[in-house]
Amino acid sequence: MRIDIHAHLWTDDYLDLLVELGHTDTDTQRGMGAGLGAELEARLRLMDSAGVDMQVLSAPPQLPYGEDREKAIAAAQFVNDQYTDVVSRNPHRFRAFASTPMPHIDASLAEIGRALDELGMVGVAMNTTVLGRALVDPEFAPIFAELDRRAAVLYLHPAGNSACSPLIADYHLTWMAGAPIEDTISVMQLITHGFPLRYPNIRIINSHLGGALPMLLQRADNQYLWEAPGTPELPSTLARMMWYDTVGHGHLPALRAAIDSFGADRLILGTDFPYEAGDIFARAISYISDPSIAPEDAKAILAANAAGLFGPKV
Repeated sequence: MRIDIHAHLWTDDYLDLLVELGHTDTDTQRGMGAGLGAELEARLRLMDSAGVDMQVLSAPPQLPYGEDREKAIAAAQFVNDQYTDVVSRNPHRFRAFASTPMPHIDASLAEIGRALDELGMVGVAMNTTVLGRALVDPEFAPIFAELDRRAAVLYLHPAGNSACSPLIADYHLTWMAGAPIEDTISVMQLITHGFPLRYPNIRIINSHLGGALPMLLQRADNQYLWEAPGTPELPSTLARMMWYDTVGHGHLPALRAAIDSFGADRLILGTDFPYEAGDIFARAISYISDPSIAPEDAKAILAANAAGLFGPKV
């Protein structure tokens, strides 16, 4: 079974709730094909044409993060209930990651419990930052402790905040360059703070082949002792304790670098639908089977790794 673990779904009703929460970046998400009704039917046809059996749906970067606690809770419950309805109507085609009303810790812990225990969701999705704050901030430790207790899957996705840098935001680079930079910063923070060892039961999936991480592992191994001496193990060792989706816009050199850096067993199929749609969606799957990729590696990336990670939940 081919499982696409990087696929977005949102409706205008949900995006309207985010606007009430203070989000200002929802306009570009509307009318992209990520909704219900005819858009969902078109998605299923595209999945069939590309040989994708199942998608794990997620809301980032449009997560219900906001300072207004009650509005954040309402938006999180709304999208999680909406996803649950989609899954219940299409049980052989979809699963979903839960959204949480961060930065409200108690409310997020409650929604994690509801989503995983009552709604049957297969993991939790978070952005690589929470309202500009790093995930390794001690404030968020209770979230990671609970995910570790549950041995949960945690899917991380860029927030689309240009890594809080005007050098990215002011030069129209938020998604072309900023998103993979967000991935890179986030995974390096997890590494230097020893999260794969501190929370060994969390199955962390990083987006977009880990950003620039495949090109930086040896550099990190060479320099961490003087720049981040508290890192508890070689960065390359800690990197290989996490997983990475294959969203690379069909760029084979990047995929090969990720295979060489992390191992094919740490890569999982992702398409980034609807940002990659039509022929680009099909290429997001087909490039993994390029002749330059060992057939056994392609088979693992396309199917076996996700099955092993999620187990009977998919």
